[in-house]
Amino acid sequence: MSKNIIKKAIATAVTLSIAASFAACASDSEAEGSVLGESRENTVITVGANITPHSEILEVAKPILAEQGITLEIVQLEDSVTPNTGVIEGTLDANYFQHVPYLEQFNLENGSDLVSIGAVHYEPFGIYAGRVSDLADLQEGAVVAVPNNVTNEARALLLLAQEGLLVLDENAGINATVEDIVENPLNIQFEELAPEQLVAALPDVDVAVINGNYAIEGGLHVSQALAVEANDGLAAQTYGNIIATSPEHQNDPALQALVEVLQGPEVAQYINDTYDGAVVPLYG
Repeated sequence: MSKNIIKKAIATAVTLSIAASFAACASDSEAEGSVLGESRENTVITVGANITPHSEILEVAKPILAEQGITLEIVQLEDSVTPNTGVIEGTLDANYFQHVPYLEQFNLENGSDLVSIGAVHYEPFGIYAGRVSDLADLQEGAVVAVPNNVTNEARALLLLAQEGLLVLDENAGINATVEDIVENPLNIQFEELAPEQLVAALPDVDVAVINGNYAIEGGLHVSQALAVEANDGLAAQTYGNIIATSPEHQNDPALQALVEVLQGPEVAQYINDTYDGAVVPLYG
């Protein structure tokens, strides 16, 4: 992704989404001191997050942080670019929407150096029924929709391999691509789509492999999935959703407090009670 694309993203989505939030809290920030300071108290932190489940989980953390003197401002962003560009430009202190493989790929493509300061939860990928309601009924040339970004397509392929629908090169791991498929007995045809389009595509494909958060937003439940990533598998160990920030802020006390709360028992209980297995806490 080019720097021009980043600048365009910043000039549009970030500016429109974040300006209003900052206008509202600017006077408070001036009164309380710098956005990120030496202590946890009397601090405002601004975190960009996807709506489901990330912003909802942050809302649970907000009153707990308030008891520590930390004001959490949540900026809802629906795409997977502006949360990172906002941190790069300094309009966001941190974000909560991605896993480490995506962050690493973003850094590689954009020459950035964002870092993870802690994982919070894991969203199991699922295979959901489209025109076919049982994986055993998939026919020759079956059309399978998968996410079109590098890291999540690899994850989709790993799940399909888990279910015996294809075989991947044993060295592919979390970097698997369709080029690493060594056996494809059904001659599966892959429909690569933006993750947020996968639920809507279900009527037009045989099955789709869908990210947990987009499945939730589309009204699906993990209990409806034809197959789900194993909780003790490579994906669960790799794809925990993280808090990311810039290197200069990774040790900031207020952001460390945010991670502590998000990894705590109150947030874990909320996740378990709310998402019907589509979101799994990694701590608490």
